[in-house]
Amino acid sequence: MKMLLGCSLCLLLLFSCLSDLAEGRTLHLDSCTVNVHTHELRKYYSALRSYAVEEDKEIGVKLLDRSLMKDVHEGQTCCFVRLVLRFYVERVFSNYASSQPQQQRDSSALANAFVSIRRDIHKCHCHCGEETQRTIDSLHAEFIKLHINQAALKAVGELDTVFEWLEGLGQQTQT
Repeated sequence: MKMLLGCSLCLLLLFSCLSDLAEGRTLHLDSCTVNVHTHELRKYYSALRSYAVEEDKEIGVKLLDRSLMKDVHEGQTCCFVRLVLRFYVERVFSNYASSQPQQQRDSSALANAFVSIRRDIHKCHCHCGEETQRTIDSLHAEFIKLHINQAALKAVGELDTVFEWLEGLGQQTQT
């Protein structure tokens, strides 16, 4: 009986640890809380990243700079995340093309994950200030300067920046 109880407790502990991994990070975006599975996003992205970086011919162009995300004003994080997700879902993933079927599946899975996060954020009613909107408008302006497929490829290659920022937000909200 004691052995059965000990095994049960070990299993409960294991399931608890695994469920924490499956749950992802809870991000507090201003007055909004969303759950983001960054490990899942990174899993899909890892299959796309090398292709996107290798095929990027616009080396001197940067769409998403870390400073853009670092300079998000207080009270604008929710809006900024919502607009960046919108940009990726509507402009990037819809124009991303790869001849590799597995990369297309991973791209679709990543886009679907972004749609899911967006759906959660839409429930929050984020307020967008002019400065945040101008920042996103400048991102769109840089994107349309490039050929659409090249722009999508570049934006996919820069997803590391988005993930690092989201993970940083998750760490800030856990402390």
